[in-house]
Amino acid sequence: MPDGFRYQGGELCAEGVRLAAVAADVGTPFYIYSAATIAARYRRFAAAFAPASPLICFAVKANSNLAVLRLLARLGAGADVVSEGELRRALAAGMPPERIVFSGVGKTRAELDAALAAGIRQINVESIPELRALAAAAEAIGRAAPVALRVNPDVDALTHVKIATGKRENKFGIDLDDAADAYRLAADLPGIAPVGLAVHIGSQLVDLAPFRRAFGRVAELILELRAGGLAVERLDIGGGLGIRYHAETPPAPEAYAALVRETFGALGLELACEPGRVLCGPAGLLVARVLYVKEGAGRRFVILDAAMNDLLRPALYDAWHDIVPVRLPAAGAVLSPADVVGPVCETGDTFAVARDLPPLAAEDLVALTNAGAYGAVMSSTYNSRLLVPEVLAAGDRFAVVRPRPSFEDLLKMDAVPEWIDDAVPLPRSARGTA
Repeated sequence: MPDGFRYQGGELCAEGVRLAAVAADVGTPFYIYSAATIAARYRRFAAAFAPASPLICFAVKANSNLAVLRLLARLGAGADVVSEGELRRALAAGMPPERIVFSGVGKTRAELDAALAAGIRQINVESIPELRALAAAAEAIGRAAPVALRVNPDVDALTHVKIATGKRENKFGIDLDDAADAYRLAADLPGIAPVGLAVHIGSQLVDLAPFRRAFGRVAELILELRAGGLAVERLDIGGGLGIRYHAETPPAPEAYAALVRETFGALGLELACEPGRVLCGPAGLLVARVLYVKEGAGRRFVILDAAMNDLLRPALYDAWHDIVPVRLPAAGAVLSPADVVGPVCETGDTFAVARDLPPLAAEDLVALTNAGAYGAVMSSTYNSRLLVPEVLAAGDRFAVVRPRPSFEDLLKMDAVPEWIDDAVPLPRSARGTA
């Protein structure tokens, strides 16, 4: 069971909060986060780098809830953002602009303008066209944009193909072979102040070897640039450190930090990093209610009120999340295989296949673990289902930090033009009854 969640008196709790009590108060499904777990994981990650103190920019794409961001800001975190919306969230949560970096391959002119207006620490540029667009935006307001060039080191991260970002065929970053020329161009462009490099090779890495290869290539590039008379003051080493969902054995933050020191310690760089999942993934659960248990031909289906629109990772990545009952099963309860599915009209709406589970019945509560990252942020209203609420627990207190919208709220997102009836006249056969 992830930190912060344990059985007390036979019931699963988030810190000192009974999940059954939250379910009774806010309904199901819902996400719940443990504030103490987020804080403990952040402090351990930061302490691993001591005595150095790299800028820790939380990857907002992992969990963008304002309460979670506020908690991280109080701990000293900055933000790695990839959209204007995430930038606005980070600022609203109290993250100082000088602790924010803006990444992503497709920043719009409006987003570049917003980043410049906010005065953030740096913009991680990922292509020559983006570099030129940023130069024009910065020159238009008479500013010099602080830029780190994101390089693509052509390293296989050994992770899921859809979250690998550091190979030559991926869309991210500037090819390593072209990076020196791009950095020289950045130094020559008006409106651009090149301050360093950035690298990020993927997410959910459970082996240090890909980091070692990527970091080694970046260190060589830094020495090459400096030998050519170019200043390289900063390095953003990205994120990607994985967590244990099932049978993985991810590196400890201390081992990761030791590798960073070994590779870059002698280069006198201002370091930044972008952890996301490793800080908040184990700090969250998705709690759902069993609607039906259906005995199929040779299969048992446990049908939940949560669906793929609430937690997309299993459908998108074939991802594993442990599924545990909220009420501790009786001693000696026999496990048997079941497919755990949701109500969405897609066969892909499946959380687990042939998962060994204790006996379950309608109205029972279950929790999907390690759902604090890439859970609520990737949810949608597919099948016109309502977004689920998010809850933050701290000690024996809990608060709803994103409420469940109403169906009226959902319908108000659409607008029907007043001329729609004239645009599509009724068929002649229906005019007499209209």
